[in-house]
Amino acid sequence: MTKNAKEVVNMKSEGYQPKVAIVHEWLTNMGGSEQVVSVLLELFPDAPVYTSLFESANLVPSLAEADVRPSFLQRLPKFMRKHQNLLPLMPYAFEQFDLSDYDLVLSSSSSCAKGVITGTKTIHVCYCYTPMRYAWDSYHLYMKSLIGLKRWLVVWLMHRIRLWDRLSADRVDHFIAISHAVQERIRKHYRRESRVVYPPVDIDRFTSNCAREEFYLVVSRLVGYKRVDLAIEACNRLGRRLIVVGDGEEQKRLKAMDRGKGKTIRFMGRQSEQVVVDYLARARAFLFPGEEDFGLTMVEALASGCPVIAYGQGGAVDIVEDGVTGVLFNEQTVEGMMAGILRFEELSGSGQGYFEPSLLRSKAGEFSKENFKKSLISALEELGAL
Repeated sequence: MTKNAKEVVNMKSEGYQPKVAIVHEWLTNMGGSEQVVSVLLELFPDAPVYTSLFESANLVPSLAEADVRPSFLQRLPKFMRKHQNLLPLMPYAFEQFDLSDYDLVLSSSSSCAKGVITGTKTIHVCYCYTPMRYAWDSYHLYMKSLIGLKRWLVVWLMHRIRLWDRLSADRVDHFIAISHAVQERIRKHYRRESRVVYPPVDIDRFTSNCAREEFYLVVSRLVGYKRVDLAIEACNRLGRRLIVVGDGEEQKRLKAMDRGKGKTIRFMGRQSEQVVVDYLARARAFLFPGEEDFGLTMVEALASGCPVIAYGQGGAVDIVEDGVTGVLFNEQTVEGMMAGILRFEELSGSGQGYFEPSLLRSKAGEFSKENFKKSLISALEELGAL
């Protein structure tokens, strides 16, 4: 059996409830991984959450009011508590947590949280969003953005971080990946096998009762790797209306690409959840030109009955069924994006019932919070962790 599994099974048969701790990278704002932690607390309400940094004002009540135990980094002055600048200290922060009293440690990790040190009788299961991207598969892309002394400092730092990251992966007893793309990265970079449990999406917030309108939609942070530029240029060339919701460092450059002066491309900036729900309910299709570990917004689109046109790599392969719930295009280029849009229009205009909203909603249901809970508990039981 796996590490300590026999003892855990015996204790379970006697009515014993394992003592659980949750470890997360940082709790400073709400995102997809923070939603996962919120659901983990529904499953394990007595579990404390160990994290590097904590800002309760930016979190939902279930996290803001939880038993959160931040690291020594929390004692830094507030202006210094930016996780982006604290990577060199993160391994030390997580290694200082004493988790020796717990039977099960669940780390929610895309960086350093999996590096906690556990006792010999503790089972450590890592719910992995991805191996550290900037240390592995995105390393060379990241380095291209740096010059001068900073570049050489980062080269030195990332070499050390990469060694630590690989070593700390061996502290994990079992990996659970959020998608098959992440499962493959875990196999490649850590030489470890894992099972897949899709993250939870609150699909009940979305509606599909509205009539579809003649515009395409992007909802995204406007940063380089999201490749929103492909959607903008494709719609420019095809003369299709596109609404872009979101902001970020690329916003000025992307706005300069709008040759129609707002007639084709409309930039809406960051919008409320209610506005996004309304756009998803009315859009002709949702464009997803980037490569993501999972892609929560694609599930939200399907829950709204909105077909997805996505680059056929990463989490999109798990979420979009080509020709049924959307269209996958093979080349991450403007031409590839255009081909995806044109193929979607051909299929949807054929009168043969492609992209039926009920099928899209049904697919989105596979990623519900209830399914996540069932799948995670089942995985933990099979691993001997519960």
